[in-house]
Amino acid sequence: MKIIELNDKTKKNILENLLKRSPNQYKEYTETVDRIINDVRDNGDKALFSYTKKFDKVDINADNIRVTDEEIQKAYQDVSQDVIDVIRKAKDNIEEFHRKQRQNSWFDASKEGIILGQKITPIEKVGIYVPGGTAPYLSTVLMDVIPAKVAGVPRIVMVTPPDKEGRVNSGTLVAAKEAGVSEIYKAGGAQAVAALAFGTESIPKVDKIVGPGNIYVALAKKAVYGHVSIDSIAGPSEILVLADETANPRFIAADILSQAEHDELASSILVTTSRELALEVSKEVDSFVDKLSRRDIIRKSLENYGYLLVAKNMDEAIEVTNEIATEHLEIITKDPFMVMTRIKNAGAIFIGEYSSEPLGDYMAGPNHTLPTNGTAKFFSPLSVDDFIKKSSIISYSKDALEKIHLDIECFAKAEGFTAHANSIAVRFED
Repeated sequence: MKIIELNDKTKKNILENLLKRSPNQYKEYTETVDRIINDVRDNGDKALFSYTKKFDKVDINADNIRVTDEEIQKAYQDVSQDVIDVIRKAKDNIEEFHRKQRQNSWFDASKEGIILGQKITPIEKVGIYVPGGTAPYLSTVLMDVIPAKVAGVPRIVMVTPPDKEGRVNSGTLVAAKEAGVSEIYKAGGAQAVAALAFGTESIPKVDKIVGPGNIYVALAKKAVYGHVSIDSIAGPSEILVLADETANPRFIAADILSQAEHDELASSILVTTSRELALEVSKEVDSFVDKLSRRDIIRKSLENYGYLLVAKNMDEAIEVTNEIATEHLEIITKDPFMVMTRIKNAGAIFIGEYSSEPLGDYMAGPNHTLPTNGTAKFFSPLSVDDFIKKSSIISYSKDALEKIHLDIECFAKAEGFTAHANSIAVRFED
């Protein structure tokens, strides 16, 4: 991995390089995605099945697009009891964490006859996109579905690409059943996003789409935003480890590689005040890579977006960490909780050497669907809040309105809206 001394020039170059990974930078795919979306919107199932044949190499039709109860029962037979037990343990932890995020409607009443409040309503229909590709994403199913269930969403529709035999990964089906998915459809890519956004003869239109995917899925979600809501436009995975001379280089190397194996575009960064630690981490990375199953992906990821950054002091290290605004941040320093108080931008923060990032991916409970590509500066992890709507409640008695009606009329006239003023004034005509 590249060891780089931090200064204004190197920081600028690194930030610019990391931004190249954003889905917003891949404009050459936009035309293709738009064409697919328009086709599915206009032609429904016919277009959806055609693209599934083209991209997934399988014949899907109205009779077999929806996963049946029999297919789910068979999935339970195919998945080991150990895996099922782990799914259930993770589910319990994720549910417990997200239940603490629930909000209640509230109302305040005054003696003057004023009632103000906020009504919380779950979104009616939510679409969950679950990637297929090179690996099953059992944990992503749990992380995306459970907050929706906790929020009270009555209908949760999952789409995921089938394999060439028209099957969905058994582990994915078990996770979906355990999490409480209402229905599952064999569809992936931009065409599945379009189907959820506009509806087809087979797949219902939803109100919001959440879940990660490849560049086509990310751009499709961006394109349909406004017709439906979305969670965010997810980019490739990333980790930043903020460490000082007290950190264990072997632990850091292992954690860096845990993200590099996701994708050739994944970003893995160490920011440290110790050049000696950076050198040791580099050696440990080299010793690990050849032993790992996804070594080719890891090497490409580290070559393009792997950095060992050496800062002059902890102030500079924290500054660049906040500027990068990483998806996953590990803090392994002498006083990690004190450092944590100075972190402003990160999707999830892992504190201490035994809080490795995969803990958050699978078992701890907080959501692992996180902002990427610097968007942690303004986005948050997926939560129960993503699956509710808030309506304001306003009720005034005649006496309460009479006390302020002239103020409202004055305000309206100042903006040139005489009809607004009149709608208040008519209530107090002689």
